[in-house]
Amino acid sequence: MPSFLLEVGTEELPATFVEGAIAQWEAMIPASLKEQYLTCESVKVYATPRRLAVVIAGLPQQQPDREEEIKGPPASAAFKDGKPTKAAEGFAKKQNINLEDIEIRPTPKGDFVFVLKQIPGRKTSEILTELIPQWINRLEGKRFMRWGDGDIRFPRPIRWLVALLDKEILPLSIPNGSETISSDRHSQGHRVLHSNSVSIAEATDYAETLGKAFVEVDPQTRKTAIANQVKVAANSVGGEAEIPEELLNEVVNLVEWPTAVVGTFDADFLVLPPEVIKMVMVTHQRYFPVLDTHGNLKPYFITISNGDPAKAAIIASGNERVIRARLADGEFFYKTDLKKPLENYLPDLENVTFQEDLGSVRDKVNRIIANADRIGKQLEVSEGELAQIKRAALLCKADLVSQMVYEFPELEGIMGEKYALAGGEPEAIAKAIVEHYLPKGASDRLPTNIISQVVALADKLDTLVSIFGLGMLPTGSSDPFALRRAANGVVNIIWSADLPLNLHELLKDLTTDFVNSHPNAMLGLIHHLEDFFLQRIRTLLQDEKAIDYDLVNAVLGDEDIEYKERVLQDLLDVRDRALFLQEIRGDGTLDIIYETINRSTRLAKQGDLDTGELQPNAVINPSLFEKSSEQAFMEALEDLIPNTQAALETRNYRQLVTALAAIVPTVTQFFDGENSVLVMDSNPKVQRNRLNLLGLLRNHARVLADFGAIVKG
Repeated sequence: MPSFLLEVGTEELPATFVEGAIAQWEAMIPASLKEQYLTCESVKVYATPRRLAVVIAGLPQQQPDREEEIKGPPASAAFKDGKPTKAAEGFAKKQNINLEDIEIRPTPKGDFVFVLKQIPGRKTSEILTELIPQWINRLEGKRFMRWGDGDIRFPRPIRWLVALLDKEILPLSIPNGSETISSDRHSQGHRVLHSNSVSIAEATDYAETLGKAFVEVDPQTRKTAIANQVKVAANSVGGEAEIPEELLNEVVNLVEWPTAVVGTFDADFLVLPPEVIKMVMVTHQRYFPVLDTHGNLKPYFITISNGDPAKAAIIASGNERVIRARLADGEFFYKTDLKKPLENYLPDLENVTFQEDLGSVRDKVNRIIANADRIGKQLEVSEGELAQIKRAALLCKADLVSQMVYEFPELEGIMGEKYALAGGEPEAIAKAIVEHYLPKGASDRLPTNIISQVVALADKLDTLVSIFGLGMLPTGSSDPFALRRAANGVVNIIWSADLPLNLHELLKDLTTDFVNSHPNAMLGLIHHLEDFFLQRIRTLLQDEKAIDYDLVNAVLGDEDIEYKERVLQDLLDVRDRALFLQEIRGDGTLDIIYETINRSTRLAKQGDLDTGELQPNAVINPSLFEKSSEQAFMEALEDLIPNTQAALETRNYRQLVTALAAIVPTVTQFFDGENSVLVMDSNPKVQRNRLNLLGLLRNHARVLADFGAIVKG
């Protein structure tokens, strides 16, 4: 059972590509081996900035022999008057068989010719030679390049190949114009610590051999080593390391032999907001910050070197010069920005374009203020809160034209909060300036108070209405204005803060305003926006709230205008109904009512009862009753009314489900008991009366969900 090693040696690869390539190979290589009927004990992918590698253990010497059934042309085309046609002869020639080996078999689409071929297994070495170029060429990523005069595309030039099947070199050549990259057993060690080439004797020796050449090929081992070294280094200066996961993952793929180096900076720079210092350290320089026991920054940083550990002092000194210059710039920008209040930056926003057809960022601010005013009034906030909301909306984008944010765009909102507080703005307004950008991703935190929440909603809804209004809808993976994230943010803010916002009415007002000011606005803007929100609600319920797909369908309705409006009028209600359905599915309560409600719902479709009707006396004629079960059904429906009203008014769906469970025996008697009835009676009036009974039950259940969409578990 041989082992196989492939190493693709390159110039320094981008860290993001390395991380993605590992995941791609971990999926791609086992799948391609399986397609070739090759089993193995393990597939281990290794990577550093200068190489991608895989070691496959426990491969067979060759594929197993196998039988394969191959379908040919229709029998009517392969044979005419019992004699083979050119179609049959061509099929036999292509499959390298005799005409006598052809069989005719029936299929759902008629008779076809088949052949059962005995296929001998090919050598594993031959198959690997074919697969390796595919593994390399199918890798995906950003900014691929060509080099030399060849056509190969890869993030960086490929410089060497190692391909070993146990101890033997697997001959492989990759032509690239006038250059050919050929496989052998020679790899490269660490660029600084081991400049000579490395000979790998056997595939299974790969990690150990490279380790002796100061290359740790296992990313997970490097990650653990870096985290441990950073912690020890921080402790050496009396602090604790802050290790952002995203930074750690990036640094892992920037080095082959990591060494933690401690650097320092002038403590006077600590007067800068910590966010500025961390931005310089983490985002721009890939340094790990050092904190004291209270979580405050200390004047130290830790960098991970890929150089000679003996030169740590020189490396630290070079990094100290870099961060000193960056922090000095930050200090200058910060002091300059503080010379005027935040409101004084507003005129400069007129010179910043938001979108060509939508005007400047200052124009957007005006729309945010109007949106925020409308949202605040709908939520019936106090006059004081509304004043703060409008003030925060006015200032929310002002820091975009500050020198600090111009230099460090990642600090938008963060610096706005600092400058607002420095200018004497109330804390709630300052917090809203930074929090109105939230959430920035699926797992990000959300705005924490009503001021922040309303401004965040106003901003996101302006972007959605405006960009949709121009017809610039997201398509596939293309979403340059992050409209999906904006819509998700709107829904999650409403859900997290339990805001009783009527999104249907709000969208109607906002789209009307947009259409009035933009005569060429997209037709059907409100419908496109509402459908988009319904898609996002569906996704959030399934992915973030873990609601089963059919229960999501049941609360959203399928092309049901009534349900669509109800969802957008009360997002809290649709959330609660979905969560409640999932709960009663889990505890078995749903099973008690499912069959009866679902059967009634299906039959009720044969009638014409309005889905909003709940009162039996309005649509039921007792004089048409022929069996006692009908009278009992009607009385049970009357008893159901107060429970349904309570559910509508207070969202007490447990009370409704308890009442629905109580009616089940009565409806069962109606369907199947001693006094059961034939719903589809030959008398149209009797039939309609019975369908109305079922329709009323359906309507009561619809207050919770469309049971016709629920799939029995």
